[in-house]
Amino acid sequence: MKKYLFIAVCVFLLALVVGCRSGGDIEAEKTKIKAVLDSYITSIENEDMGLYSRIIMHDPDMVNFGTAVTERIVGWEALRNLIEAQNAALSETKITQSDVTIDLSPEGQFAWATSLWNFRATMDSQTIDLPVRCTWILEKRNKDWEIVHFHKSIGAAF
Repeated sequence: MKKYLFIAVCVFLLALVVGCRSGGDIEAEKTKIKAVLDSYITSIENEDMGLYSRIIMHDPDMVNFGTAVTERIVGWEALRNLIEAQNAALSETKITQSDVTIDLSPEGQFAWATSLWNFRATMDSQTIDLPVRCTWILEKRNKDWEIVHFHKSIGAAF
């Protein structure tokens, strides 16, 4: 009987420790993921391709979707080229992010997030002001989170 009681107490304590640890870890991981999303914005606003490169997965098979109807971006090279062209075409880019939600997979290896942007930039002396809806998928590689997919859209007006 003492053996079963000892095992039950050990299981309870283990569950308590793991439960408390994972709750704290989840919030810490969400903070790290939010920092990656913020870094994405910083990299776009500052045209910082070094920062952009550090937070995006470099996979030739990844697919991302931008706001243009035909903007299906396949692979790191195509994405890098598109962002470099965007940097050349736009100036004074300012992104205001709101309504960020972040969720993690049970094992903590993947996360998905959503956010809303007010995207403002200047192109050929004309101001562009777009409400953008963003969806993000991130993967934890070693201790760092990387964006492995994004989808951005502009709501259709009917």
